Amino acid sequence: MTRWTRLLQWIGLAGIGLFLAAAFSPLPNAMFRWSAAASDIQTADAIVVLGAAVQADGTLSCDSLVRTVRAVTLFRAGRAPVVVFSGTSRDGGPSEADVRAELAARLGVPVEAMRTEPTALTTREEAVRIGGMLRAENVRRILLVTDSQHMRRAGALFSRGGFQVFPATVDARSGAATSPEARLRLFRDLLGEWLALGYYRVAGYL
Repeated sequence: MTRWTRLLQWIGLAGIGLFLAAAFSPLPNAMFRWSAAASDIQTADAIVVLGAAVQADGTLSCDSLVRTVRAVTLFRAGRAPVVVFSGTSRDGGPSEADVRAELAARLGVPVEAMRTEPTALTTREEAVRIGGMLRAENVRRILLVTDSQHMRRAGALFSRGGFQVFPATVDARSGAATSPEARLRLFRDLLGEWLALGYYRVAGYL
């Protein structure tokens, strides 16, 4: 048996062990709690709602819906006078940003208090384009609305853009998954966000 064969065997065994730990132990739940950002709700100049997803027929994903409702709640509580909705379109349908703004209007947010950014495809593009929009309006303090895992990367980008960022986290998924399937999905999502965070740091975005 060659050294490379033994190495591959150990990698395979490690992969199996990680799969079993992710599916049948509380490891993903502990990882979720450890990496979750906490909210720090303060009075700000604007509420920034980062994109999630929208279907071609204009149906918001669960993540997008809970972020939108969170922003509307903050606005109606008087936490900021402006709300910025981000989110692109899918398959030629309406943009997520526009669907969110329409929903917010129905929930009592005045049209003149809303801004939309329907073109950014990544978190970095959101920070650059929304940042430019808000700096033009002399905004410096923002309530950033996204999920508790995404907040570390997103908040760092906006902070680097010169904003004082107050996290307003909201999660459509629970960190208390109990079934093997739910734990595996949670582990996959956590791993994806951590890889994205690592890539942003290596690329020099953070």
